[in-house]
Amino acid sequence: MLHDLPTREKRNDVVNTTKAVLTVIVAVGLACSATAQVNEQPGEVVELNSLPASVQETIKQKAAGGEVVQVKREDDSNGKWNYEVVVRTNGKESGFEVNPNGKFLKQHAEIKG
Repeated sequence: MLHDLPTREKRNDVVNTTKAVLTVIVAVGLACSATAQVNEQPGEVVELNSLPASVQETIKQKAAGGEVVQVKREDDSNGKWNYEVVVRTNGKESGFEVNPNGKFLKQHAEIKG
């Protein structure tokens, strides 16, 4: 019986260490997932022809003959939103933002495909 005690303690230590390591791994995974979700703004893909005329006009002007691949309404935490537009020109995609009133906000760098 005296010989079993250290072995049992060692097993318990291994089990407790394993549980602690797994707990840390799960916590880090959840934290990374939450961070990724924060960076991605919620919203929905919308049809270009369903947008106000001023927004459509700005998008068409800024697309400059390129193909409008996607328009997504991106919501922020303040209840405001913008339209994120992806345009393909000569096989390359780029993006820009337009506010709900049709004002151009900013150009994005080329999107890696």
